[in-house]
Amino acid sequence: MYLPEEFEVKMRRLLGDEYENYTACYEEPRYYGLRVNTKKISVEEFVRICPFALRPIPWIDNGFYYDGEKVSPAKHPYYFAGLYYLQEPSAMTPADRLPIEPGDKVLDICAAPGGKATELGAGLKGRGLLAANDISSSRAKGLLKNIELFGIGNALVLSEEPGRLAGYFPEYFDKILIDAPCSGEGMFRKDKKMVKAWKEHGPEFFSKLQRSIVLQAAGMLRPGGYLMYSTCTFDGLENEGTIGWLLEQFPEFTIEKIRPYEGFAEGRPEEYPDREFPDLKKTVRIFPHRMQGEGHYLALLRKREERFLEPPVRKRRKPNRLPEELSDFLAKIDWDAAGGGFDIGRVKLQGGRVYYMPEELPSLEGLRFLRTGLLLGELKKNRFEPSQALAMCLDAASYPEVIILKPEEERTVRYLKGETLNVESLVSDKAKGWHLVCVDKYPLGWGKVSGGVLKNKYLPGWRMQS
Repeated sequence: MYLPEEFEVKMRRLLGDEYENYTACYEEPRYYGLRVNTKKISVEEFVRICPFALRPIPWIDNGFYYDGEKVSPAKHPYYFAGLYYLQEPSAMTPADRLPIEPGDKVLDICAAPGGKATELGAGLKGRGLLAANDISSSRAKGLLKNIELFGIGNALVLSEEPGRLAGYFPEYFDKILIDAPCSGEGMFRKDKKMVKAWKEHGPEFFSKLQRSIVLQAAGMLRPGGYLMYSTCTFDGLENEGTIGWLLEQFPEFTIEKIRPYEGFAEGRPEEYPDREFPDLKKTVRIFPHRMQGEGHYLALLRKREERFLEPPVRKRRKPNRLPEELSDFLAKIDWDAAGGGFDIGRVKLQGGRVYYMPEELPSLEGLRFLRTGLLLGELKKNRFEPSQALAMCLDAASYPEVIILKPEEERTVRYLKGETLNVESLVSDKAKGWHLVCVDKYPLGWGKVSGGVLKNKYLPGWRMQS
């Protein structure tokens, strides 16, 4: 493979005697990764039911390799049930090493298409808040779909510049992940088109952007909180250079040790010559000749505990008086079985749509957002229609009217394509109304039953393509 001469010179300097091993890895096949959604299924249970061969990714507890030349996991019904996300193995590392606790307020500031955001959201276990942002509105739409597919209801999906967010969320978040836009040198092996993009916009262009983003993010992190910075490049200006600059601007930040793996390489303090920061060795470089994954860089930082702003006092919402048709539907759901309790005071009606809002959300007036909380459904002419997002937050034990399909049967694929189904063998003679359609016990979406026939309500934009 052709590599630009300037890049080769840099990599020879970085790797020394390892350079030949690095270039040799370009002849090896790429690695395909799958990450289990632990919000919906345990790793052990997924391994038991998975229909294709898996091999563990040794540094990711819920990550696996699969043979992307032989199988297509994105076409299996379990993918449509949100049981896993397809992600390059090294790219799983930043979200895995950010210490998420249920109840945290978490920001993924450059989140599309959602590979890291979905792992962060799964770690919250339905509590706290996941704020997922991407400046591109078109990419943010794909991000929203992946968050809903994973059954993450406690989410705020935004499409804003980081600088705009900073004014709304001063010292608000417990954890922040910055998967920064970068020159992409670590992806050259996986995607040859990245070389052309590197020539057009190299490290100097991206380092200015990265410094702007980390500056804004630093102000949104609460004292005592953690910030994970990551790139998929090898360049010192974008990696140690950005972190060293951050430490100069914000001496209240310290570099934390990242849970190790034998293939990780140390960060390089010499890549930030402006000032001596020996703790840059605690940051991590991932090289593809040392691990079965592409190139990445990670730095975990913590903000000292001193509090600069007092947390705002939140008023508890008064319980809402809900329309009868909505109350009747919500009363059917076993919210404890669905993974958490239900606070009627967090239900919000807006223009016929019904939302379940996250806790302690500040005013968002003036921000561009695609979703606040969980879209429960819509009120239409004295009836309530549940949403696709709500279906994905449930399971077969949390709703009384359920249709269980098997992953290998023809009806499952037909449902995912939006077709009407004969379900006489699956429901009672008197069955009628909204049913939760599942593959095994894992929801796919809704359908309305009448006379043994299921009228398909699977969301058109999510349907399986032939």
